[in-house]
Amino acid sequence: MRCILPALLLGTVLVSQAWGEVTRLDIQKREPYAGGKVHGERGSYEKLTGVVHFALDEVYDENHRVRDLKLAEMNDERKVEFWADFEILVPKDLAKANGALLYEVNNRGNKTAPGIFDGGAEDFLLRQGFIVVWSGWIAEVLPAEGKFKMWAPTAKEKDDQPLKGDVRQEVIVDKEAPKACVAHRGRQGSYRPTAAGLSKATLTVREREADERKVVPRDNWKLIVTEVTYQNKPWPLPVVEVEVQGGLKPGWIYEVVYEAQDPVVQGVGLAGIRDLVSFLKYETNKRNPLVVSGKSVATRAHGFGTSQSGRCLRQFLHDGFNEDEHRRRVFDGVISHVAGGGLGSFNHRFASPTRTNGQHDEHDFPADYFPFTYGDSRDPFTEKTDRILGHYRTVDAPKVFHTQSSSEYWHRSGSLVHTDPLGKEDAEIPASVRLYTFGGTQHGAGSGVPGPRGAGQHPTCPADYRPFMRALLLALDAWVKDGTEPPPSVYPKIADGSLVPWQQDKSGWPAIPGVNYPKVIQQPDFLYRGPQWQTEMIATVEPPEVRGQYGVRVPAYGPDGNEKGTLLLPAVKVPVATYASWNLRHASIGAEGELLSLQGSYIPFLRTKEDRIAAKDPRPALLERYRDFADYQQQYLAAAEELVAARYLLVEELPRLKALCEKFRSDFEVK
Repeated sequence: MRCILPALLLGTVLVSQAWGEVTRLDIQKREPYAGGKVHGERGSYEKLTGVVHFALDEVYDENHRVRDLKLAEMNDERKVEFWADFEILVPKDLAKANGALLYEVNNRGNKTAPGIFDGGAEDFLLRQGFIVVWSGWIAEVLPAEGKFKMWAPTAKEKDDQPLKGDVRQEVIVDKEAPKACVAHRGRQGSYRPTAAGLSKATLTVREREADERKVVPRDNWKLIVTEVTYQNKPWPLPVVEVEVQGGLKPGWIYEVVYEAQDPVVQGVGLAGIRDLVSFLKYETNKRNPLVVSGKSVATRAHGFGTSQSGRCLRQFLHDGFNEDEHRRRVFDGVISHVAGGGLGSFNHRFASPTRTNGQHDEHDFPADYFPFTYGDSRDPFTEKTDRILGHYRTVDAPKVFHTQSSSEYWHRSGSLVHTDPLGKEDAEIPASVRLYTFGGTQHGAGSGVPGPRGAGQHPTCPADYRPFMRALLLALDAWVKDGTEPPPSVYPKIADGSLVPWQQDKSGWPAIPGVNYPKVIQQPDFLYRGPQWQTEMIATVEPPEVRGQYGVRVPAYGPDGNEKGTLLLPAVKVPVATYASWNLRHASIGAEGELLSLQGSYIPFLRTKEDRIAAKDPRPALLERYRDFADYQQQYLAAAEELVAARYLLVEELPRLKALCEKFRSDFEVK
């Protein structure tokens, strides 16, 4: 049966039959980027947008890594077709590119690299000469303006009948609502309920993750299915909503299980990343828009991903996708950013890539599961030995930077990246890997200055780790390009006492008046998803059964409540506040006291010794630490210069950091 794809538009670039993975590159639009703005010596950039078409031949061993590929619809050549949006930013004069292709694995259809690398440092990526590439890879992302989408085939039974199975969805709202999409926190596609699924689905509710599930009577709720079309053709996944009589309560966990059909073959998204990057890197004729004089200007390629997409890169490496069909290395360098210890729901039947794991939210979806470390480790529950840096036959593993905020230790099982699975001893880190933990930071970079309290019990952590990211990207590129060793890893360790149990009596957290210390943490369970999960990645038990628990730790605290054993920004090393890695849910959004997902806290020091004694605050006051603002500023800038000398910061950051420091002058003044 031939797979029918929606008709696509302009500027088709046909690819030779010898290149079987990328079959067409449709450049639908070529335009000056940013109105033709000149980016230093690199000149102006062009933006190329369009659609890339793929065809996977199951005969190649490299494609056997795609789960259920053999059950997908095939064309007349017995290949599985799919397509994805793409965007490429490239110097108008290709000779001015720096030779490095930076492919960002988009996060749920959205770009994050410009915000992380360019944020606070205008046009950093383009001033450095990177070729920047994005493409769709998630089938759940629905057609919408500004979103990168991928059309993926569905898996069928061998007699072409619908393939069925149970799926589980979870809904949490922050304010009362009559209904909500069952997909991850917004309007994403969901698997289509069967007729039996609509009539026999179950819904449970609980206030906190550890609470017992309570069944909602079937007459009190319903599922609503809304079809989605694109170019007048049906999209593989509809929108599914749950409507509850009396509405959904804020903070409560609503969990629906139903029989679904037509699972998309989500693993083709990983193959598409592989094949597009490989095409741009290795194809040598004019079909590749990066070719000059018979050679691609992209001589090396780096993969970058934030959070969910950082987990995708870990899965990509683990599953062996960094070796293409011609057994060549795809990414030479990888930055997996704020991924914590996770993999994800990226390459199995009824996969749901947008799901994550948190202490309260989505706790037992397949995201934080073994293996966690880049080098070998042994799972105490299965007795299996495995590693993230998978087993490649003909290529070396890429250089890897694993960068994470210290919030990852609370929210994303970050310690498991560098300990054994039970959290009892430090793991050995491979020579090709560097780990950098940014102390006193939260999952998403702050603006540098504190703001008002949001949904948490404290203002969110304002620390801005983006200056570290810019320096580390250049360090990774130099390591790949000419072998220049990057700055040493910085992360907390069990051996030196800087990585400790998370409970307050063991972590060193000071008792700060009015501050509630967490009584919970994201700690992954070993889950039984049915007999086919370990071998075929097919879940048949929903919700899964808890059969064990992995061990997590956190960075130890100093007397200020700031963290040890981590890479510290000047604002955290020379502090005016406690920069905590966690925040707790406020009563206004429900589930009070549970972790506020991915957020940290900002708890300022008092100004004088008299103020803190009156408040019974154990932390020294500002004017006990520093003579005045000038003294504070001198120490702050000295800390910044030390980081520049150690190559964790670029010299161009110093004026920006000095300006940021000035914003704390008022903290030293009498209110």
